[in-house]
Amino acid sequence: MIRILLAEDDESMRVYLARALERSGYEVVAVDRGTAALPLIEAGAFDLLLTDIVMPEMDGIELAQKAAAIAPDMRVMFITGFAAVALKAGRAAPSAKVLSKPFHLRDLVAEVDRLFQSEDQHGRL
Repeated sequence: MIRILLAEDDESMRVYLARALERSGYEVVAVDRGTAALPLIEAGAFDLLLTDIVMPEMDGIELAQKAAAIAPDMRVMFITGFAAVALKAGRAAPSAKVLSKPFHLRDLVAEVDRLFQSEDQHGRL
């Protein structure tokens, strides 16, 4: 099963996203900040880091950079409500997908599905 680490500081958004992804067949571990995500990345294998960009203590861009050093094969997808921050994220992690809020849950699930379907076609999953 594909494992997703979700880092989102807004509790209602975190619950909402986790529930939608779990209903689509993904295993989701959700945390409320980047500093809580790092030990989980070090301890276990995740296929995707889905992270908000603007969070307390450590933003999603810094989290993604540190995660890449720990787990270089893990995919990254950013979610943000700030267009300027999305541009910064794209420059900091060019291979990462950036999904701007507001978005519909089906759009998020479709993006995650596409990410792993393309890997599956290349035999890497």
